[in-house]
Amino acid sequence: MPLTAKQRKHLERRLIEERERIVRSLARYDERFGDTEQNEAGDLTKVPLHLADLGTDTMQAELDASLVAREGRVLEEIDEALRRLYHEPERYGICDDTGDEIPFERLDIVPWAHRCRE
Repeated sequence: MPLTAKQRKHLERRLIEERERIVRSLARYDERFGDTEQNEAGDLTKVPLHLADLGTDTMQAELDASLVAREGRVLEEIDEALRRLYHEPERYGICDDTGDEIPFERLDIVPWAHRCRE
């Protein structure tokens, strides 16, 4: 059953909300990446008290970079879903693999979904 106008409007709102959340999240990371390692870690000195502190800081930086990359990919998927919704509404909510309709329940949870299952 095709999406109703009310469902499409709801999903559009969900996409915009998720996009705004990710943009805010990425802005926080941007602020942190601009900071010095010393300030970012909250250290009083540039000299680590223990080598493990340096390892922990490095691990945290790598984790942050990984999260930023993931959020960036989701942002691209959201932008693509919005593009489809606005410019090719007949393709929004259609599975790329099977051509079947993606259930509204799935789109409500992941409004940028482009496959029936992932």
